[in-house]
Amino acid sequence: MISLDDIHNAAILVVDDQLVNVQLLEYLLTTTGYTNVSSTTDPRGVAAMHLKHRYDLIILDLHMPGMNGFQVMEALAPMETEAYLPVLVVTAEPDKKLAALDAGARDFVGKPFDPVEVLTRIRNMLEVRLLHRESKSYGTLLEQTVRERTAELQRFRSAMDATDDAIFLIDTGSMRVVDVNDGACRMLGYQRDALLRLDPTVFGLAGPGQLARQADPERDAARYPDLVEDQLTRADLREVAVEIYWQTQAVGSTRMLIAVARDISERLAARQRLAHLASYDSLTGLPNRTLFYQTLREAIELAQDKQWRIVVLFIALDRFKTVNDSLGSALGDELLRQFSTRLVQCVRIRDTVGRLGGDEFALILTMTRNQQDAVNVANEVRDTLRAPFDLQGKQAGLTASIGIAMYPDDALDPETLIKYADTAMGRAKEAGRDGYRFFTAGMNVQVLERLDLELALRHALEHGEFLLYFQPKVNLRTGRISGAEALLRWNRPGYGLVFPAEFVPVMEETGLIVRVGGWVIDEACRQIALWSASEVGDVRVAVNVSSRQFVEGDLEGEIRAAVGRHGIDAALLELELTESALMSNAEHTIAVLGNLKQLGITIAIDDFGTGYSSLAYLKRFPIDKLKIDIAFVRDVTVNPDDAAIALAIIGMAHSLHMQVIAEGVETPAQMAYLRRHRCDEVQGFHFSRPLPAAEFGEMVLANLAQPSEPESPDNHRQTLLIVDDDVNVLSSLHRLFKRDNYRILTAVSPGEGFELLALHTVQVIVCDQRMPGMSGTEFLSKVKELYPDTIRIILSGYTGLEAVLDSINRGAIYRFYTKPWDETQLRDNVRLAFHHYWLMNGPKDDPHNAHFVEAGQVEAE
Repeated sequence: MISLDDIHNAAILVVDDQLVNVQLLEYLLTTTGYTNVSSTTDPRGVAAMHLKHRYDLIILDLHMPGMNGFQVMEALAPMETEAYLPVLVVTAEPDKKLAALDAGARDFVGKPFDPVEVLTRIRNMLEVRLLHRESKSYGTLLEQTVRERTAELQRFRSAMDATDDAIFLIDTGSMRVVDVNDGACRMLGYQRDALLRLDPTVFGLAGPGQLARQADPERDAARYPDLVEDQLTRADLREVAVEIYWQTQAVGSTRMLIAVARDISERLAARQRLAHLASYDSLTGLPNRTLFYQTLREAIELAQDKQWRIVVLFIALDRFKTVNDSLGSALGDELLRQFSTRLVQCVRIRDTVGRLGGDEFALILTMTRNQQDAVNVANEVRDTLRAPFDLQGKQAGLTASIGIAMYPDDALDPETLIKYADTAMGRAKEAGRDGYRFFTAGMNVQVLERLDLELALRHALEHGEFLLYFQPKVNLRTGRISGAEALLRWNRPGYGLVFPAEFVPVMEETGLIVRVGGWVIDEACRQIALWSASEVGDVRVAVNVSSRQFVEGDLEGEIRAAVGRHGIDAALLELELTESALMSNAEHTIAVLGNLKQLGITIAIDDFGTGYSSLAYLKRFPIDKLKIDIAFVRDVTVNPDDAAIALAIIGMAHSLHMQVIAEGVETPAQMAYLRRHRCDEVQGFHFSRPLPAAEFGEMVLANLAQPSEPESPDNHRQTLLIVDDDVNVLSSLHRLFKRDNYRILTAVSPGEGFELLALHTVQVIVCDQRMPGMSGTEFLSKVKELYPDTIRIILSGYTGLEAVLDSINRGAIYRFYTKPWDETQLRDNVRLAFHHYWLMNGPKDDPHNAHFVEAGQVEAE
């Protein structure tokens, strides 16, 4: 009986010229119980080693330099007199497998390795090898049994009965079964006497011709393989899958044919399960990518003969990641299962549905008419998604973006056809999702351009084509340059300077951003060191860090190395991370940022307000700055909602002891508004565009030579803003109020009015009602939200008073006066408006307080 210890103690030799393959097989064997494993990377010494150690199994790579696997087997053959080479070949070339068996190998495995398959084949070969040895002993024992008659025969039968395998002894002369073991009786469901009366062909052990071939003496000399898979018929007529090992043995003057059958039903079932898993998606049961491509290839071959049209629909669920993240992966998987069921119901039986991975599915449609059939199916898929999915009581709705490509119109091979359908799907997403697009030649051009861009980017990093520009940041309190943001540029040969928006998304998708991000950090530290050693002095430089760089790269290690390599003060380096990068792995992020904070690095959240971070997490991160996104800065002086968000971010940041920087500041009005509301720093085109390092250094020196910018005292003057699109009216009102010694600002449009309000502190506004683009009540309604302390007056000859009265009732307007006006009355009412302003805003801003009244300015009574 072959025990598990016998198998685990068997001598095994691993032969492969690749050390990593040797180590992998050694590890696989030793960790599963094998104790006698040797290895070599030199195939020329295998024969000598086998002669010395007589290995039970040699795992042999076929493709090796100096001496290939076939030559090794040729050298081993003379040592195995019974034509049993204990060789398991390893090859990635399918056509070499049968050749290896013809050369004497017992079995083979393919590359790359399947651990379960490798271990199964090794164990089976060792069992057969050891059984082969034991069978030789059986033959000797049988010969002794014949000589010693009944007693010795019983001893041999006892040895056979000790194994679970079925053993049959067949007389080669009569071709009758002369003995079987208990394992054969159990396997086939017969009593021993009944089984011995049966012809071997009855229960399927072998046909007459096969028995004759197995017993042929010349077959022994030819050393043919003698391990076959077959099926035996039980007494109840059920089939049993077996692996039969055949061997002939001389017992005195009689030659016996020994058949050892092992039940491999479980192995075959496992093989079938593996084959199913290799071709079908385990979650949905649909054909996977491999089987889908194979099916599409066969469909195209058939379509060539029938002159059919094949249509591929590439389907991607819109925003599935959001649903998956919010509901959890378990319900996300359930959603994919339900969708796949609906998808199958949308197509005909002859069509194919497959899952290509993640939330991507595909359909193969065989069409005999025009493309309208594909449109109908695409619309049916979209319709089936509109019904909400029930996920354990939770309702979820989805849409899909669908790309369509056709054979032979767009492509002639499966790979290109699916690639084009994927490209068209991307266009459907870009068009707003929940739609479909057909592939066009223009899309193909864009795909090729994208591939060219990827290659060019990899070349750019290797050949030093990237460079850094620096955009100044300005301290709003002092007017000094407080630092800079390092911005990546690409000096692409033949194209000139390329801006990040054109290539950074590609680097993000390909993962190249991790390497480029490391270069940016190092280059920024190098430039900081150069400035520190020059008259420019210390400059704090902010570097953007992508989420992939944070998750996949060694951000902390790269920063420590760059700071140490260039010998700079770590406090001069600032990291800007988006909210998504922070939240991708919050606990890991907190730990890494904590370490960098201890090093002295400043941490800022970029594009704040556009992400999805939790405020509860925000206070846990070691954040120094919040950077208001340009989306809220662009209209901060004219849009109350944007202004409210910007002011809320400033207030929240200051309450958490953080600084605030606004990006995208492009006008003096934006800058003045943010300064007035205590924003700490700004950056944008109003002050400077991004500059090369040398020009930025010159700007810093020029800025240091200028005097500090003082706080504007204009909030202490009584200021009247007049808005009217009629310049004659503006001139008349300016002359009227000039005698009262107000500072008078005039605007011919609401837009200009917003700009003046941002630049100056205004107490009273007089505005015309009828203006192009925006009425006076609409203008003052927004002013109320942006500058709630102002006193707002409408002056108009417009007789439709409904909108004006409504604005008065809502508090947007303080007073309403008609044109033409009474000058004395209007002057008195504006004077009362100023009085009301100072009354409502307290003595702090009261112009009667001498501390706040400029020299020579007296309020007109």
